[in-house]
Amino acid sequence: MRLKLFITFVVFGFLSALAQTKVSGYVYDENKVPVPFANVLFKGSTEGTITNEDGRFYLESDNNWSTLIVSFVGFEALEVQLPKRVNYDLSFTLKEEASSLDEVVIVTGKQSKKASENPAIRILQKIWERKRENGLSQFNQYQYDQYEKVEFDLNTIDSALIKSKLFKGMEFVFNEVDTSNVTGKTYLPIFLNESVKKISGDNLIDKRHEELVGNKNSGFSNNQIIIDFIDDLYSEYNVYNNYLKFFDKSFVSPLSRTGVQTYNYVLSDSAYIDDKWCYNIIYYPRRKNELTFKGDFWVNDSTYAIKEINLQASKSANINWVKEIYIEQEFEVLNDSVFLIKRDYFLSDFAVNKKEKSRGVYGKRTTIYDNYKFNIPKDPKSYDEVVYNYDQDVYNREDEFWTNNRLEALNKDEKGVYKMLDTLKTVKKFKRLYNLGSILASGYIEFPSVNLDYGPIFSTFGYNEVEGVRIRTGGRTYFGPNDLWRLEGFLAYGFNDDKFKYGISGKWLLDKRSRLTVFGGNRRDIEQIGASLTSSSDVLGRSLASSAVIGTGTNDKLSNITLTNFGASIEPLRNFEVRIDGSFRTLSSASPTFSLDYNDPDEPSGVASEVQQFETRLSLGYFPKRQMTGFGVERKNKNDNFARLFAQVSRGDQNWFESDFDYTKLQLSYIQPWQVGGFGRLVTSVEVGKTYGEVPLALLSVVPGNQSYFSIYNTFTQLDYYEFVTDTYSSVHLEHNFNGRIFSRIPFLKKYNLRAILGLRGVWGELSDENKILNQTGNPMEIPLIAPNTRMYYEYSFGVANIFKILRLDFNFRGNYLDRPDARPFGITGSFGFYF
Repeated sequence: MRLKLFITFVVFGFLSALAQTKVSGYVYDENKVPVPFANVLFKGSTEGTITNEDGRFYLESDNNWSTLIVSFVGFEALEVQLPKRVNYDLSFTLKEEASSLDEVVIVTGKQSKKASENPAIRILQKIWERKRENGLSQFNQYQYDQYEKVEFDLNTIDSALIKSKLFKGMEFVFNEVDTSNVTGKTYLPIFLNESVKKISGDNLIDKRHEELVGNKNSGFSNNQIIIDFIDDLYSEYNVYNNYLKFFDKSFVSPLSRTGVQTYNYVLSDSAYIDDKWCYNIIYYPRRKNELTFKGDFWVNDSTYAIKEINLQASKSANINWVKEIYIEQEFEVLNDSVFLIKRDYFLSDFAVNKKEKSRGVYGKRTTIYDNYKFNIPKDPKSYDEVVYNYDQDVYNREDEFWTNNRLEALNKDEKGVYKMLDTLKTVKKFKRLYNLGSILASGYIEFPSVNLDYGPIFSTFGYNEVEGVRIRTGGRTYFGPNDLWRLEGFLAYGFNDDKFKYGISGKWLLDKRSRLTVFGGNRRDIEQIGASLTSSSDVLGRSLASSAVIGTGTNDKLSNITLTNFGASIEPLRNFEVRIDGSFRTLSSASPTFSLDYNDPDEPSGVASEVQQFETRLSLGYFPKRQMTGFGVERKNKNDNFARLFAQVSRGDQNWFESDFDYTKLQLSYIQPWQVGGFGRLVTSVEVGKTYGEVPLALLSVVPGNQSYFSIYNTFTQLDYYEFVTDTYSSVHLEHNFNGRIFSRIPFLKKYNLRAILGLRGVWGELSDENKILNQTGNPMEIPLIAPNTRMYYEYSFGVANIFKILRLDFNFRGNYLDRPDARPFGITGSFGFYF
């Protein structure tokens, strides 16, 4: 979803004025080998930069400078006169010279990890000792104002782009073009978002609260998806933490306690900054293809608090669609011992590839912090306050509000973005491009005149053994993202079985504070039962297994289902949901080669082929640290790094609607993602369940197999559908994504930025003799009812992800039960996706 939103950003732009002094070029040693991480600055100023891994740099200033200084420890400093204000593609050669620092000779390349030999390590150790004593953590309570400005720019503007058909009719956006003072590339501003927040926190109870006071963006004022996308894309971070998370990746912080194993550190300089004596330390990665930075920082000599720091992601870092990451942070000195962040600047260059001349989109975030107040106690309950209503005033503040609350004035470019987008919104071609981006992002085609959406378009076609080719049409009511009620439905047709299917559902949010919602619906369809252990009562939900176009074998084990459901849900506590519902289902086999028969003495033949069952359910869900977006009946998750705990009790009763069976089913599940620092991400899942009472196959717990060629989490890839059937089960799934940690250490593979994934899956279950007897009818099409009760069934897999940036392949191995008929000992599955 997040990457798809760039489709709407990459289409428009605006311009600005040029800086006073610009210079770019390369730095080499005497052997014409590029010198990475060399210092380049204007003489007599603190304005500078560092060369990249290829020795390239770009430096820009609003002031006029005539002299450039190029230096690096181990080389003689080079002072160069600039012949004019704009100088591009210069070439500098540094001469080697051993330098003495604290009686230790330090040269380029690998630096010592020992504090006794490297003074930078000694300073780093002091930072570690005192990092918890720096910043806001020194106070019991804190408050401050935060102003944030996010801008997206189309970069690398050239005549080919200006003359392209994409911008035909919108050429006015190219009246002027600005140049980045970080990369030296031309760019065109296309989007701007501003927000003002009041932040408060209490370190004693470890709670924090944000109050959004105002939000404004160019052209998309009511688009909550874009606003939330920006919040998620640029999440907060603390440079003192061991790992900094950007774009779902954990980068090793240069201030990390593990940094010595990841970075080279060089004590480069010392000077007064704001009347505080500070040391300057340069750092750069020890290895390529890891999630690391290069840059430098200034640290105070007494408090060992960071005064300034800049971080630039290594070009070889294993991250997709992002060519550059550049960060600057400045800290304010409140008194002799308090350093607090004052300004944070974050630039990212999104591009299809990392080639120097490739075109992309800049994402720039500037955050200003001010008006700090400390040790003012507040009611602890105030930190838990939640906004339940969409406040239009917050998103439509007058100009006077922004004049008074901007902590940094807009420049000429940024002011022009608002005017330019207002003009673009009147251009028909722009509207078409924007609508196309919205369709790809949401999956729905909007018809605002009648408040209806058509879709989801990606479900229009499907295929299975029973229906053959399946076509589907559907839609939903849509007045806005915060609708209090919504209706949706679909109509489908299978060309092989020559039958229509349908579904309709509705939900209504009665109370925003408690999230009290009533819902109901009806569906008649063909479904793959047993695609998951923890069953769902979503009326319109349909598994991928029901429409897999190709698979590892014939899938004729599909069922006819008619489902009517109604119920209510409530959220009495934040992220704690209670749901109660009732459903009536009619289930039967949809294929002549698959049987759901069971013994029924009330039938003339003694065998029944259809199950009619009313069931009530009580479901409890708890999702700690989950963040949601939206205020209506449908909300979306803002994050995915939260635990999911689920418990459900289902009761089938023969006394209701002439149902066929009495039973009670208990189910529990727990899914937990774990961020394992620089070693990637582990996801664990545990599910247990038991059914009390005699039930037919249609109501038993089927271990979810996977006969498709897609990798589907929480299924068993080497199992066929219905291969194992249980009434008591426990399963566990482990999947660890190393995010390039392994392949980056293999010389001939590291350049491909592959990512290793390990998986382990297991299930144990049993099936009572009573349930076996109930389902043994002598029908030649019935399946053998086997449960993995003698030993736990297990599988393991090794996956390679990030192939061509979008493809993942999993090599799956069956661990046991290899003597089962048609057992598949090995299989390959895959998936596609756009991931950073």
